[in-house]
Amino acid sequence: MASKNLIKIQKLYKEFVADEVITKVLFDINLVIDRGEFVAIMGPSGSGKSTLMHILGFLDRPSTGQYFFKDQETSEFNDDKLADIRNKEIGFVFQTYYLLQKTTILENVKLPLVYSGSKESEAKAKQALKAVGLEHRLKYFSNQLSGGEKQRAAIARALVNNPEIIFADEPTGNLDSKSGAQVMKILEKLNQEGKTIILVTHEQDTANHAKRILNIRDGKIIDDYKVNNRSTSENGVLIK
Repeated sequence: MASKNLIKIQKLYKEFVADEVITKVLFDINLVIDRGEFVAIMGPSGSGKSTLMHILGFLDRPSTGQYFFKDQETSEFNDDKLADIRNKEIGFVFQTYYLLQKTTILENVKLPLVYSGSKESEAKAKQALKAVGLEHRLKYFSNQLSGGEKQRAAIARALVNNPEIIFADEPTGNLDSKSGAQVMKILEKLNQEGKTIILVTHEQDTANHAKRILNIRDGKIIDDYKVNNRSTSENGVLIK
């Protein structure tokens, strides 16, 4: 029987070296995230929260320490293995969307399926766009969409391979409050459907949508607690 632990971090440190200058970013991180959790990682700019997310999402590696993903120690994973995990088991949503400009929204959402060699890519992309309420924008280009619609398209792209875990790095950072509430409503629904959501934000209102909050300061986890009075989104309006 598989462990309920999806992610387990032990004594993780991260430092960057440039021109013989060592910058230490993360210190002695110990963390367990179970399947189906909705976790927000909070902290001010420069606290190390995005670096931690990049390591958890296999966009970077720790300097020292152990990272277990689905009970497998990841230090021996080669680049091909990491790329396969990123493409099939993880979805990423970023503040700046990363949509191709001269490509339709449908083609943008199909991209991960092209890399994975998946069949029925168009049907799966349409299904993902329907899940975020953009089935009427299939043939639009990204510059024809609002900021909120672009972020919803980015979520559809993250969903299209049916990943187990979704990382969202400041997903509401460029959005007005109504669009931000719509995006958070989608993430809440995905979590209710069983997806593990890891959200990085510096905004308390956004973090309060999660079930658990980690506070990071100066590269260390200084607080880890459950959210008792969660915020929810309904009809594009933030409700507390």
